[in-house]
Amino acid sequence: MAKISREEVLKIAKMSQVGIHEDEIEAYMHQLEQVLSYAERVKEIASEVEEPSNRLVNVFRDDVIDKTDPEPILDQAPVREGDYFVVPVILEGN
Repeated sequence: MAKISREEVLKIAKMSQVGIHEDEIEAYMHQLEQVLSYAERVKEIASEVEEPSNRLVNVFRDDVIDKTDPEPILDQAPVREGDYFVVPVILEGN
């Protein structure tokens, strides 16, 4: 278990802009030690877990690109400019 000193509790309180009384320091020391102990345990357990690959892999079939005619979809657009839909501006840029 990680040990938290009195000075560390006071430093954390000062950095957090939290006022603490003298009689609360021991309780905070104990609570912070518990938090760090819990975090260490979570880290140990997480290191044992095998993470899945981030790659998107389709194991069921090969990816095939099918050429399609965009006209049926573009014809449904209320406003169109060439091969693009025209939509209202929702974000103003610089």
